[in-house]
Amino acid sequence: MLGLDAVDLARFQFAFTVSFHIIFPALSIGLASYLMALEALWLKTGNEVYHGLYRFWIRIFAVAFGLGVVSGVVMAYQFGTNWSVFAERGGDITGVLLTYEVLTAFFLEAGFLGVMLFGEKRVSKPVHFLATCMVAIGTLISATWILVSNSWMQTPAGYEVVNGRFVPGNWLEIIFNPSFPYRFVHMVLAAFISVSFLVAGVAGYHLLRNSKDAAARKMLSMAMWMAIIAVPIQIVAGDMHGLNTMEHQPVKLAAMEGHWENEPGAGVPLVLFGLPNMDAERNDFALEIPRVASLYLTHSWSGEVQALKDFPRDEWPDVPLVFWSFRVMVGLGMLMLLTGVVGNYLRHRGKLYTTPLFLRWAMLLSPAGFVAIVAGWVTTEAGRQPWVIYGLLRTLDAHSSLSFGSMVASLIGFLVVYAVIFAIGIYYMLMLIRKEPMGEMPEGGPGERNTPKRPFSATIESLDD
Repeated sequence: MLGLDAVDLARFQFAFTVSFHIIFPALSIGLASYLMALEALWLKTGNEVYHGLYRFWIRIFAVAFGLGVVSGVVMAYQFGTNWSVFAERGGDITGVLLTYEVLTAFFLEAGFLGVMLFGEKRVSKPVHFLATCMVAIGTLISATWILVSNSWMQTPAGYEVVNGRFVPGNWLEIIFNPSFPYRFVHMVLAAFISVSFLVAGVAGYHLLRNSKDAAARKMLSMAMWMAIIAVPIQIVAGDMHGLNTMEHQPVKLAAMEGHWENEPGAGVPLVLFGLPNMDAERNDFALEIPRVASLYLTHSWSGEVQALKDFPRDEWPDVPLVFWSFRVMVGLGMLMLLTGVVGNYLRHRGKLYTTPLFLRWAMLLSPAGFVAIVAGWVTTEAGRQPWVIYGLLRTLDAHSSLSFGSMVASLIGFLVVYAVIFAIGIYYMLMLIRKEPMGEMPEGGPGERNTPKRPFSATIESLDD
């Protein structure tokens, strides 16, 4: 069917579930730290606006956290069902790293989440703030171990090969593998930026309804400060990550740049637009700026980097997919930087909260950070192909014995179930977002009138409301 086999369907299934799942951990990481900042500001200043915003966003955090857990459980099972050779050969390293994530981050989050969601009126303010801090730290620890595992697959280090299995040789080298520090900083900043633009979009929605809304003004102000600070840092971090990729995964970088071959003395052009043609090994309809890529990759006017034709054809990734996903990520990053600059200019002019065009633009751009995250993951994961463990284990050698029919059935099941979960989750979040940020809450804090057995009970709202 369409030239696809069972392995192609297994790859698509994992890509689909990961792309769906990553949105919610990113939202949880960013929101947990935002909630920590809001509660700290409330305790320091006594300003009830910060307290109202905390109670507003904690409901959305509860939904995101619950959806993240639900959507993430199935991925671990796929290692065994669809990628058993990878699980057998790499499990002594990746399995242990995921176990560390459960033993540290998951237990920490589980231990303090209930206090954070339901304990505001049951414990002292310092204890409740401690719980919020522990949940925020837990999300960062979780991101650490997940990115250690994935980064090791991108740039393996510290391993030994024993009877065809990759076993630990040096855990420090495994954990601090060459790409991990760059990818960790890049991902955490992406989560913070994504949440800041979500907050800006929600603020824009409420300010269009009431330009005097103090809570919405505070949200937009904080979001624009985060944008103007974090996005430039992200650009620098992304550049450093790109240089690291050029050193350790040069064929991925060549695909990202659409760089097919070097011409002596011509440098590397920046390809603004083009249609990569893998059959003809060129970019069709290319719009290029000569030598610019040489400047930011080699800091030289005529510097060269390895091109796609320097590598065997069977080691190329899907060049059009990597090329365009990278440009989606970078393009959205530039739009977010421009929005931060314009927003703070309007702040300086005293018009940040009363410019309808900007407020509508903030609403339109609110999902941009999450789209950029998905595009970034497509770039890094598709760019690693044809390897599961880069340079060591090919994707075609890592799968289970799969039948085409079983993969079709499971893929359809995942598509249907995830579509339903995603639709309900987004609808529920939008319903919560429409509520006034400083609206009334039941006495006792989120979830007081419910039996606190699950994160969703902290939202109070029913889908029937």
